Amino acid sequence: MNNPGVGTAPWVALRGDPMTVKTKISMMLLAACLFLFLGSEVFAQTQEGSENYATSDSTTESASDSMFPHLRDGRFWVSGQANFIFQTHPPFDAKYTGANSLSPNYEKATSRVLSLYTGVQLDGSTEVLATIEEAGGAGLSQALGLAGFSNLDVVRNPTLSKSPYLARLMLHKVIALSGKKIEADRGPNSTFSELPERRLELRAGKFDTVDFFDLNSVGSDSHLQFMNWATAQNGAYDYAADTRGYTWGALAEFQAKDYAVRAGEMLMPKVANGIDMVWNLRKAHAENFEYELRKGLLPKKEGAVRLLSFVNHANMGIYRDAVEQAGATAAPNIMAHPWQTTIKYGFGVNVEQAISANFKAFARWGWNNGKTESFAYTEIDSTVAAGLGADGHRWHRDKDRAGVAFVSNALSKDHQNYLAHGGVGFIIGDGALNYGREQIFESYYTAHVWCGLYAGPDLQSVANPAYNRDRGPALIPGFRVHVEL
Repeated sequence: MNNPGVGTAPWVALRGDPMTVKTKISMMLLAACLFLFLGSEVFAQTQEGSENYATSDSTTESASDSMFPHLRDGRFWVSGQANFIFQTHPPFDAKYTGANSLSPNYEKATSRVLSLYTGVQLDGSTEVLATIEEAGGAGLSQALGLAGFSNLDVVRNPTLSKSPYLARLMLHKVIALSGKKIEADRGPNSTFSELPERRLELRAGKFDTVDFFDLNSVGSDSHLQFMNWATAQNGAYDYAADTRGYTWGALAEFQAKDYAVRAGEMLMPKVANGIDMVWNLRKAHAENFEYELRKGLLPKKEGAVRLLSFVNHANMGIYRDAVEQAGATAAPNIMAHPWQTTIKYGFGVNVEQAISANFKAFARWGWNNGKTESFAYTEIDSTVAAGLGADGHRWHRDKDRAGVAFVSNALSKDHQNYLAHGGVGFIIGDGALNYGREQIFESYYTAHVWCGLYAGPDLQSVANPAYNRDRGPALIPGFRVHVEL
């Protein structure tokens, strides 16, 4: 799945698959495209002599933030990322293992995600943004067996092509509602260096829903912060997405000085964890709403509170119906039903709070009506998460990051009963269930090594993996290498 930062990320290829010649060529092509785009920009700077393209330090980002300087002004944007995550786990106790279980035997896996971000301003308020990605490697147990899976860069479909693909393609329009301008950070989701303080932003095209909803400065970027699905995002937020984490839709945001309101209409996949979307809105669609108040809970300290809701309409099964249809002897199948449009809805709260200049806390709560099939993100019906994040200023490592978080995930009674009768979902299913909340602890350290190179360890401990007291606990150490281009 994907995660903003724009570290949102997708994708898994065949488990244990080494880097093939084709993959190396794809990487070189992406790097070549990036070099050519940057080269053309530098050429334009020298030829046009425009103030917007000046090469002074005042108009480029620090070289230590990325391998190549990013222009602060100008019509064009080009940048890139490469993210590599290695994870393993030692053997753990398991009374039984099912089709969608985390393997109790020793495992190791490495994933990769390569992203090329581009953008062009059509005029002072309109732009087109596009992202090309290539990914491969693997997740532990083919990314199965944990509701809060340990690596947000992988998905559950190893049959997807390993060729580069279009991840995002957006038209972005800004409508000014005030004359006052504020400075803005240019990046993959907006190339404008300044914006009206009060404005309406409209987007349409292909994007990752969590590029804009449920964001959190402490725990939303899986490429530099937490890696687990339930720490980097709200696990109960079954947001519209295909198996790579993307959807097509439209989004409107009203931005003011101290608050924002956003709403989106998106497409849903044809089947759970599917790559193909339903384009007939009468059969399937999703609504997403969020209110963001940029105000701290502590006096004179920065913070934010975000209130989220979503409603999905899709071809989803009903857990209780699946159990009743299977009877006493057969395992229920949540997909064994004719086409039907059912509803899944949920709510979330997302809080972040500055404790000091270099130290922040965050918390998330999420709930959905677990009677309806988990369809697009993961199999979590309610969740609560809390964590702390810090930068390395106190130990004279300003660009380093560190964090700790705890998450507790739960299932509805109907969902528990479905799994206990031998049912499987698209990510979990041990063949039986001795229910207990899935409890996850994660800690990470990301060190800034040089220019745009970051690296560091991650450690996760999962009690009751896939909500099963008969399995685990599982200890998952990992190591990440991240490159900003």
